[in-house]
Amino acid sequence: MTPEQILAHKPRVLSQAQREAYFDNGYICLERIIPEAWVERLRQTTKEMVERSRSVTKSDAVWDLEAGHSAARPRLRRLSAPCDHHPTYWEYVSQSLLGDIAADLLGPDVKFHHSKLNFKSSEGGTEVKWHQDFPFTPHSNADLVTALLALDEVDETNGPLIAALGSHRAGLAEIWHDGKFTGIAGEAASATWAKEAKVFTMKAGSVCLMHTRAGHCSGPNRGTRPRRLFIAVYSAEDAIPLSPNPLPSKHEGLLVRGQRTGRVRSVPFELTLPQRPSTGSFFNQQVGYDG
Repeated sequence: MTPEQILAHKPRVLSQAQREAYFDNGYICLERIIPEAWVERLRQTTKEMVERSRSVTKSDAVWDLEAGHSAARPRLRRLSAPCDHHPTYWEYVSQSLLGDIAADLLGPDVKFHHSKLNFKSSEGGTEVKWHQDFPFTPHSNADLVTALLALDEVDETNGPLIAALGSHRAGLAEIWHDGKFTGIAGEAASATWAKEAKVFTMKAGSVCLMHTRAGHCSGPNRGTRPRRLFIAVYSAEDAIPLSPNPLPSKHEGLLVRGQRTGRVRSVPFELTLPQRPSTGSFFNQQVGYDG
């Protein structure tokens, strides 16, 4: 559906002004939209998962470990596909109002694509350089939205999302350089996005909705509190994946709202297909590229 067609539908959760802001800017942030009871359930579930990570000694397709991780002091960068590893995460993604929000932005028929839980330890954490999500998860059209839920308060010191407003309306930035998949946009795109950047601080329970073609990055955590973001990605039902999911899930492609149409919708674009990371995370690919 075009933005105009989606805006013509009556929203379930978002106001018309919020939907228009999303299509204009490529982002909206909904302050404390998720009820505290849900946020606390997700925090407790996340504590359980961190406890499980104590026995993990090296990164794999599920656990991405930060330098210094140990049984005594767990330090994670990512839990991949959390919806596959605890039912509370899948319940949140499929049954909370998050699915209704996705339908307000994608149209009535919405599929789940993938999830991840990104960590930035206090006084640490990995810098994420400028990129767009779509080149990692190309589909037949660009009706995908990333929903980032803050489990902790995110201020300017602990690695907040930095987003380039309006960048989703421009082209796709190449993330292959000198024959190597880096996961980083080129210097020209990164410099342009930096001029248009906005820092998204978030209260716990807030959700930032980000268009799949929007340029974004985040710095390391320089504060004294951890930063945990639960991230769910949804697509329109008629958006068909063109490459393997970098974070495979048993829930991939399941409808969370609406119905099956059996149709595919394509829009013209060109890109080089992504390289799937061996660890379930592209952090090492970015870190390993010096530009």
